[in-house]
Amino acid sequence: MENYTELNAKTIDKWVEEGWCWGTPLSGEECAGVRRGEWEVVLTPRRPVPKDWFPPFTGTRLLGLAAGGGQQMPVFSILGATCTVMDFSERQLESERLVARREGYEITVVKADMTRAFPFADGAFDLIFHPVSNCYVEDVHHVWRECFRVLRPGGLLLAGMDNGINYLFDEDAKPLTVVNSLPYNPLKNPALLEKLAGTDDGIQFSHTFDEQIGGQLKAGFVITGAYEDFNGGDDDGGDAITAFGIPAFWATRAVKPDA
Repeated sequence: MENYTELNAKTIDKWVEEGWCWGTPLSGEECAGVRRGEWEVVLTPRRPVPKDWFPPFTGTRLLGLAAGGGQQMPVFSILGATCTVMDFSERQLESERLVARREGYEITVVKADMTRAFPFADGAFDLIFHPVSNCYVEDVHHVWRECFRVLRPGGLLLAGMDNGINYLFDEDAKPLTVVNSLPYNPLKNPALLEKLAGTDDGIQFSHTFDEQIGGQLKAGFVITGAYEDFNGGDDDGGDAITAFGIPAFWATRAVKPDA
């Protein structure tokens, strides 16, 4: 099998071509709304990030980590941040270029695999915005360590994370049916890997509280804010897991200490 991150990048490219909601860039009208002060962004499917989680944007060196798609970076750029977006999907990065050309702002676009060392100097950023995406990475401890390294002392990490519940179920089954055990890791489960072959799901991973929250703490971060969120849905009722009142995501605000 090809490198799983290469496979995932191709998978996401395909999703974007098929109209994936997280690959649809902001429209000109939405960008005009940002200029009027009308904006919100998400780290997880539904719940907007509290605006008091952000520092003043003007002059802030901001990294959108695995945050391509032309959805959040245009907001931050229009509000005055100096933005860099790092993603491994070429289609997601092209959306960033498209919106930047249309709206007339500059953004640094970097194609890179977050399972490897980030291609940035120590302390290069004031803020990292990392929407749900480390479910495509087996080792999240590496991600947290690299985030810590490329942030300046006092810098912020805003992260969205899948809590693993989605990987238990066959969501198409009625009633909702548990079909997998946790942790969900196709690279360590040959039967699961074979089942995924030929699908367009890519290679995804569940991660524990210890890895997600404990991993940030182990990397050196201090967590100063957190909330849960639910799966999105095609209607106001959301999906079957949401209907049972089961949160599927976490979001955290974490600070790299000054010393």
